Amino acid sequence: MNKIISLEQAMDLVHDGMTVMIPGFMGVGTPETLVDGLVEKGLQDLFVICTDTARPNVGIGKLIVNGQVKKLYASHIGTNPETGRMMNEGLIDVTLIPQGTLAERIRAGGAGLGGFLTPTGVGTVVEEGKQKIVVDGKDYLLELPLRADVALIRGSKVDKKGNIWYNAATRNFNTVMATAAKTVIVEAQELVEVGEIDPNNVMTPGIFVDYIVKGDA
Repeated sequence: MNKIISLEQAMDLVHDGMTVMIPGFMGVGTPETLVDGLVEKGLQDLFVICTDTARPNVGIGKLIVNGQVKKLYASHIGTNPETGRMMNEGLIDVTLIPQGTLAERIRAGGAGLGGFLTPTGVGTVVEEGKQKIVVDGKDYLLELPLRADVALIRGSKVDKKGNIWYNAATRNFNTVMATAAKTVIVEAQELVEVGEIDPNNVMTPGIFVDYIVKGDA
């Protein structure tokens, strides 16, 4: 199967109201070409799961400024004042999740787990609406798994089977998000032939990747 598709074909797989996972720390490791495709297509009412909303003109921030996000799960939004403004004005439904908890909820979704127990957030606003379970006399919160309709990820080097290597910190949430969506589209910074990535350096096996879009080098 040829996994390589155009940006336009990739955008045909994403629709209004979908749940979309997008990785990146402050835009590092974010698939900018795919995000730009979402902006150009003008999709609406997206539920975005990410670690942060970068800055107004970077990565996920462009979707925020363009008014395309209806619901947001993130660890922090402080670097993008537009996210905070829109949250306060009721234009976006924002849920802040401790970063480790967010990563583990995505990992649980990818692994087919029913959830996990964590003490993080006990006694704070994080526990509101969640089931609390006592184990050996200690309180834990039951955190449920997260999955998405589509994960838009970015690889530093991607072969034509979809095997991915990430350079340094660009790896961040890419690896867990690649396991937790019905459809996974990777933006390849560098597209190479099968065998050009040392198997020992493969960080996301191609079995998780449905489609590849060539991005900017």
